[in-house]
Amino acid sequence: MKLPIRLAAFAILSISAWATTAAPLSGDQQALHVLDRLGYGPKPGDIERVKQMGIDRYIDAQLEPETIPLPAALTQRLSMLETSNESAGEVLAEFLAVRKVANDGDEAAKQKRREVVGKIVEQNAEARLARAIDSPRQLEEVMVDFWFNHFNVFAGKGLDRALVGSYERDAIRPYVLGSFRDLLGATAKHPAMLFYLDNWLSTSADYQPPQLRRNAAQGQKAKATGLNENYARELMELHTLGVDGGYSQKDVTELARMLTGWTFEPRDLVRNNHTFRFDAQRHDMGDKEWLGHHIGAQGQGEGEFALDVLAMHPSTAHHLSYELAQYFVQDNPSPELVERLSKRYLATNGNIREVLRTLFHSPEFMASANVGAKFKTPYQFVISAARASQAPITNVRPLLGVLNQLGMPLYGAQTPDGYKNTQAAWLNPDALTRRITFATALAAGRLPLNKMPGNDDKAAGAPAVAAQPLDAVMLLNTLGPAISGKTRATIDNNPQALRAAMVLGSPDFMQR
Repeated sequence: MKLPIRLAAFAILSISAWATTAAPLSGDQQALHVLDRLGYGPKPGDIERVKQMGIDRYIDAQLEPETIPLPAALTQRLSMLETSNESAGEVLAEFLAVRKVANDGDEAAKQKRREVVGKIVEQNAEARLARAIDSPRQLEEVMVDFWFNHFNVFAGKGLDRALVGSYERDAIRPYVLGSFRDLLGATAKHPAMLFYLDNWLSTSADYQPPQLRRNAAQGQKAKATGLNENYARELMELHTLGVDGGYSQKDVTELARMLTGWTFEPRDLVRNNHTFRFDAQRHDMGDKEWLGHHIGAQGQGEGEFALDVLAMHPSTAHHLSYELAQYFVQDNPSPELVERLSKRYLATNGNIREVLRTLFHSPEFMASANVGAKFKTPYQFVISAARASQAPITNVRPLLGVLNQLGMPLYGAQTPDGYKNTQAAWLNPDALTRRITFATALAAGRLPLNKMPGNDDKAAGAPAVAAQPLDAVMLLNTLGPAISGKTRATIDNNPQALRAAMVLGSPDFMQR
C-alpha cells in the first residue's frame, strides 16, 4: 500500500473514532486551544510562551494587535513586495497596459502579460501567507481571512485580478477588529467589490451615458445600462441580514435603486487613484420604500443610510454572531451563545473587538467538549503545518499549488458566499488523501519552499533545492496535547522515516 493511502486509512479510521474529552483542560490544552482558535496553531515554543503569559493576557493582546511588534524579518519581507505595496491605481495601470498590448500583440506581448499578472498574483499571495505564517498578530490574520471570505470577491474576474490586493489591504485589514459599519462601508466602496458584483454598472432605468445621449440627439439608438441587483441582493443576504433576515424581493430592488451611482471609473482610478465616486447622473432620484422606510431623494446619502440601517439591524447582529460562533467555537453553536453575542454587538454599536472579547471569555469557548471540535479548512491545515514545521519558506508557489489541489485556492472562491468552514464541507476520503500527500512531501523536505520563485529548474538545468526532512520529535513537542497518546503510540510503532508525515497527516492535527 502506497504511503499516502496507508496514512489516509489511518486518518479516516482515527477521525471516525475521534472524540473530545469532558475532562477539565490542562494548562497545555488551554494554551493550545487559544493558539488553534485565535491563530493558525503553534510554532515551536508557543505553548510554553502562552502558558507563561497567561491565557487571558494572550487573548487581550491578540485583541489589540497594534501592541504586538512584528518581527523585523517579516516587515522587511513585506516591504520588498513591490506590487502589494502599490496603490490600486498603480497596479491596475500596469495590468491594463500589458493586457492591451497582449490583445493586439504577438506571443512576446502575451508572455509579458503572463509575467506581470503572475507577479501581481504571487506577491499578493506571498503577503497574505507570510503574515499568516509568521505574524505574531495571529488573530488579526485570522480575521483578515474571516472577513475577506465574508465579503468575498473572486480574483479571477477581470479587473479584480489587479484589485484584490488593495481590497484586502485597504478595505478589509484596517477594520477587522473595529466597527462593522466601517468595514461594511469600506467594502461597499472598493472597486473590487463594485466590479465583482456589478454595481459599478448599475444605473437608473432611464439613464443614458453622455456619449449615447449625444448619439440619441443625433437620431441614433441609445441604450441605457439599467438596474443591476447583484450587489444589493448579496449585501442583505450574505453581508448583513442573512438569507432569513426578513426582507423581500421588493427590498432588494429598492436597495439596488438606492445604490445606483455608486461606481468607479477605471481611467480615473489609474490616473488619480480615485477608488470610488458617486455619479449623480446614474442615480435613481425617485422615492423608494425599503425595509419599512420611506426614502426620499438624497443622492449618495440613500446608500449611506442603507448601510447604517443594515449594520445595526438585529438580523445582522444575529447573522454575524452565528458566523463568528461557528468559526471560533463549533459547527453548530448554541443559540444561547449566539444570542449573547448578538446583544453585545447591538450594545456596542457593532464593535467587532468587543463581540470577540465576549466570545473568547464565554464558557462555551473554553468548554472541553468544543476543544478540537473544528475540522481545519485546507487553508488552516496548510498554514498550521507551515507554522509547526517552521520550514524556511521563500517560495510560496508550492503552498498555493496545494491549496488549489485541496479545493481552496487563495482568492479563488468564485461565488459571493466564499468558502465554508465546517467539517461537512471539507472531510472526505479524497481530501484526506490529498492532505496526507502534502504532509508526506512537507515532512520529507520534497517541497521547494526555499527555492527562489522564477528559478525554473528544468529551464536552467539546475537541481531542485532540497530541504531537510522534518523531525518528528520536534513536531510532537511543538504540538503538545494536539497529538493524543493513542496517535503517538501509533506513530511510534512505525518506521522513523514515516513519523513526521504521520504527525502532520494525523487526524489530531487536522482538528483545531
